[in-house]
Amino acid sequence: MKNNLFWILLSAFCLQFTGCNKTTSYEYPFQDPSLSVEERAMDLVSRLTLDEKITQMLNQTPAIERFAIPPYDWWNECLHGVGRTAYKVTVYPQAIGMAAGWDVEALKQMADYTAEEGRAIYNLSQKKQDYRRYTGLTYWTPNINIFRDPRWGRGQETYGEDPYLTTMLGKNFVEGLQGNDKTYLKAAGCAKHYAVHSGPEFNRHEFNIQVSNYDLWDTYLPAFKELAAANVAGFMCAYNAFEGQPCCGSDKLMIQILREDWGYNGYVTSDCGAIDDFYRNHKTHANAAGAAVDAVWHGTDLECGHETYLALKQAVEDGTITEDQIDVSLRRLMEVRIRLGMFDPAEKVPFSRIDSTALESPAHKALALKMSRQAMVLLKNDGTLPISKTSLKKVAVIGPNANNPEVQLGNYNGFPSKIITPLDGIKEELGAGVEVYTDTVTGYYGATPTSFASTINNVKDADLIIYVGGISPRIEGEEMDVNVAGFYKGDRTSILLPQIQTDLMRALKATGKPVVFVMMTGSAMAIPWESQNVNAILNAWYGGEFAGKAIADILFGHYNPSGRLPVTFYAGDADLPGFEDYDMSNRTYKYFKGQALYPFGYGLSYTHFAYEWANAPKAAYTDTESIECSVKIANTGQTNGDEVAQVYIKYPQNRTGLPLKELRAFERKHIPAGQSEEIKVSIPLIQLAKWSEEAGKTVVPKGSYSLFVGSNSDNEAILASFEIK
Repeated sequence: MKNNLFWILLSAFCLQFTGCNKTTSYEYPFQDPSLSVEERAMDLVSRLTLDEKITQMLNQTPAIERFAIPPYDWWNECLHGVGRTAYKVTVYPQAIGMAAGWDVEALKQMADYTAEEGRAIYNLSQKKQDYRRYTGLTYWTPNINIFRDPRWGRGQETYGEDPYLTTMLGKNFVEGLQGNDKTYLKAAGCAKHYAVHSGPEFNRHEFNIQVSNYDLWDTYLPAFKELAAANVAGFMCAYNAFEGQPCCGSDKLMIQILREDWGYNGYVTSDCGAIDDFYRNHKTHANAAGAAVDAVWHGTDLECGHETYLALKQAVEDGTITEDQIDVSLRRLMEVRIRLGMFDPAEKVPFSRIDSTALESPAHKALALKMSRQAMVLLKNDGTLPISKTSLKKVAVIGPNANNPEVQLGNYNGFPSKIITPLDGIKEELGAGVEVYTDTVTGYYGATPTSFASTINNVKDADLIIYVGGISPRIEGEEMDVNVAGFYKGDRTSILLPQIQTDLMRALKATGKPVVFVMMTGSAMAIPWESQNVNAILNAWYGGEFAGKAIADILFGHYNPSGRLPVTFYAGDADLPGFEDYDMSNRTYKYFKGQALYPFGYGLSYTHFAYEWANAPKAAYTDTESIECSVKIANTGQTNGDEVAQVYIKYPQNRTGLPLKELRAFERKHIPAGQSEEIKVSIPLIQLAKWSEEAGKTVVPKGSYSLFVGSNSDNEAILASFEIK
């Protein structure tokens, strides 16, 4: 009895200390949560055969049954909510629409909610032993490429044309997605597509891009650099080649900059099929073995594909790569899975308790509606909006996007239980007492019919015509089988609104009835006729599951529009340089010398805001200082509203290539009518550094600058000049 009591007391004592039961609780060190992530990954990798190691470097990994490790597919998406899942999930506006909200906190919250829904799906799937694609926790998001040209079909997945806005939104997305637990990642983000990648789609598998060092560091790399510093779990290297080498095998991008200069230690995955492109399309390598060896040597740890990395076994046998080099990549991959808690008991991982109640939860849906409202950009209003319902008897809601729920979801999307279309939202707002006439009338493109007489006859007695047009993610997107006037392989060959839609609006305008144009798009549209002739234009992007309600709320004055353009809306195709030219000259608001139809940062409100200095900048600085100033913004109108205050730097034009202006700070503020708010601005001047060929690095240009604050990139509401000596 005494002996039994001794062992009982000793066991109780040992339970207080992990060291006492380490060997009995965990069969292998890699299973032990008390060890470091690095120790655990090293132990696991040391126990694998070469065949096991190689198959764990493909996105679709088999089980390792002797260690009770189930299969896992790395490929998952969460661009604006969990994507491509079989479960019903919350769908937020497309990424370009969320960028139009200029709300970093909302985006961070959205990413956190998305990770929560993703964890629910993962937990449910693990219980069912469902290991299919789109059930994992490694999300290949965000897309932080710069939307340098509005013709690029995948620009809708980005946060726009500005590196600073992209950086701030991308960083907050990653922080929200990955969470703040000290031990575990809630989900794993992935910055893509690294780097210098933004179309065209049709030749992305063979395209070789050359850019100046200036453009590389000023435009294409800032967001990636910031996300590397923010410890994003992964990077995805792009399809295209850069300076003659495929991006996944680039000396400059992958070794010199990413691993050496930035010290990045996370994992890198190829884009899907990108390693095949080495020898099939770029023709830079003779065969699969050569491509696989070069990609791994450059630090591409995971192949999204199913065949090229299998050639690594023969390469090891031939001596062109060592197993130790393969281990480096594999350890990085296993570290991510360990940080996600995949090899730990469920009770150790706080996120393992998230269940199906997280899917489409009320809080998530409320945020989706908020972000849909914030995304909408009012481009024109002659006073028609907001609409008064008092005298309405009949409203026409027509056009290809009036009642097309699919278009609102964008691409890389999930599917909600319910989608509210513009027709749904407007009908609900008007109620049974107002007749609503609806018809698609035309498709997105095609030849204009000889007459719209039938449509005009049906709408001529309407009190108001709401035309819901634009384009669709089915004709702009990733490498599509589309070849029609204005669209090719997912890209656009013209940024003009298709002529058939303009012609229809001409006919509608001729009725003498007020015409409101609600435009859905993932990219900038050239609408010169519409901007001159219709009464109001609301750009709704691909606004997510609540787009129809958000549109109705704005049209009828329940929400004061506050979206701001994250891209320049040009007047026409003549404003654009060649699509395949990656030089930034005359591109985006930073370098464009023409007159934009609607400038970057633009968006109207139902109220007015006035700016004044609360504390103006100094007259002179050194490049080691920060600009510290503050601005008072007053709502001088009669309506409560949100203002997005934007702070721009105008550079000295004493050196070729410097930006005309550049966003360096912004803040979204809700300001009640008749009240004011103050925003504080702090800009470290080292952030103004630009590449210098003479110095071989980025340096802050000396000279005369200006700082202005206003409601868009052309609005110098208040301005102060200063010198950097």
